[in-house]
Amino acid sequence: MPNILVTGTPGVGKSKLSSALALQLGLKVVNVGEFAKENNCLGDWDEEYQSHELEEETLLDLLEELVGKGDGGFVVEHHVPDLFPERWFDLVLVLRCNNTVLYDRLVERAYRGKKLEENVQAEIFQTVLDEAKESYREEIVIELLSEVEEHVNSNVSRVVVWMEQWKQDRERVRPGKRRAEGDLEK
Repeated sequence: MPNILVTGTPGVGKSKLSSALALQLGLKVVNVGEFAKENNCLGDWDEEYQSHELEEETLLDLLEELVGKGDGGFVVEHHVPDLFPERWFDLVLVLRCNNTVLYDRLVERAYRGKKLEENVQAEIFQTVLDEAKESYREEIVIELLSEVEEHVNSNVSRVVVWMEQWKQDRERVRPGKRRAEGDLEK
């Protein structure tokens, strides 16, 4: 199974898409913020941003055991795409949203001041998209619009098609295994 990174500015719909993908494709979701809390990977409190810093080294060591090794099958969601090793992911989805829609979503989440301003500016200047393209092979980085429910459904459908192709490509890479399995059926 593939590993998929769902990233984007806070408020673009990462959790919603990740949950929908997990349900449709049978993948497990790792929300990095929640994972960090559950595994004591939170650092100092940043008063200005009203959030904890991450103990990145500890976090990555734990995630390596879960996501970095094994047979895949994870949707990892986080707003910082360049935090993770490139080898972890087969697909990187960067969700984008009109800055007016995003502003309203962030205000609803009680974002204020510098935190609100910087996140809206990050979306305007496509900061997360640029970081993803710098951190991963450009052909695995896909930009998706995420403003309304129809976008979520369309994005899930696109990933389903991608995953079918991904599986077919893997089968072509391992023809000996397919032949051996076919021999067992005879």
